[in-house]
Parts: sequence; structure tokens; C-alpha cells
Amino acid sequence: MVELSANSPCAGLLPIAVGACTLSEVAFASMTLLSPYKGKEKPLGAALKAAHGMAFPAPNRSHGKAGARCVWFGRGQGMLIGPTPDKSLARYAAVVDQSDGWAVVRLEGGGAVDVLARLTSLNLRASRFKRGQTARSELHHMLVSITRVGNQVFDIMAFRSMAKTLVHDLEGAMVSVAAQGVGLR
Repeated sequence: MVELSANSPCAGLLPIAVGACTLSEVAFASMTLLSPYKGKEKPLGAALKAAHGMAFPAPNRSHGKAGARCVWFGRGQGMLIGPTPDKSLARYAAVVDQSDGWAVVRLEGGGAVDVLARLTSLNLRASRFKRGQTARSELHHMLVSITRVGNQVFDIMAFRSMAKTLVHDLEGAMVSVAAQGVGLR
């Protein structure tokens, strides 16, 4: 009989440190897509605040803190990351478990913005893309969600099936940035 074991999306691939940047996997207990029913975004926001201490995010924003965050995930959608969703949320939104569907990596360190600049057309400089801001975009050729969670810290989410490609592309950009000495000043 075959023995199966659960592995994280980036098992055996991370962590990686190149130059001033590190890339590591972020594991969350729960990831839940929240899609408010028509006219229920405000009550959902109140229920989310009461149950988890965070607001339903406006476009391109995230709310919460490390380990418990709600990230804008597209028109009329938010991804609750970290806590198991309170049952009260189901009165106001479709609540769909996405925990096994996503790979989440954290890129941090001097030059992180330069690494991402090689892979996406988004302007992620701190003056334009502040802490708590998030965007759905392409990263090289994958659809991702990028959230600034610190000064030079980004959480990047891609479909689980793209984890190896995500790590490969980010590592290549990290090597390029390190070779040019970018972000070390």
C-alpha cells in the first residue's frame, strides 16, 4: 500500500537566500474566500470586525496583522488568511475554503522591490505601494496576488500548481539583482 503524506506547496524548494533577499514559504492554517452577497458587504464587514478584528478590504487593500489578514482578492472578494472563519460570516457571504489551493511565499530584504520589478509591471516602490496595499497581477507569466506586509517585505500568492515555477522565477530575479549589487546600498 502506498503511504501518502501531506506536503506544503513549496516543500523542498524553500527557503532561499540570495544577496540581500530571502524567499521563504508562509504556511497558514486557513485560507477562505469571502464573496459578499448582493448588498451585504457592510454587514459582512461588521461581522468580520466582530469575529476577527478586521474590516472587509476595499479594492487593493488588506486589513489585519501577521497571522490574521483579509486581503482584497478581486472585485467583491476578500481572502481571509489565517483564522478559521467564524460561522456568522456565512449569513452575509459565500464562504469557500481555499486552504489547499494556494502557495504563499514571502520575499524580503534590500532589493525585494528590484526583484519584483524584473517580473511584474507594477510600481511597488514604497512611495506608491504602501504597507497594506495589495494587487492582483501577473508575475512573469503567472497570475498572483502581491501584498506589501512590511517595509521591504512582500507576500506573494500563486496557485499551488505553480509553486515550483513561482520559486524558480523569483530565485532567478534574486540572482540577477544580487549580481548587479542592487538594493545593497
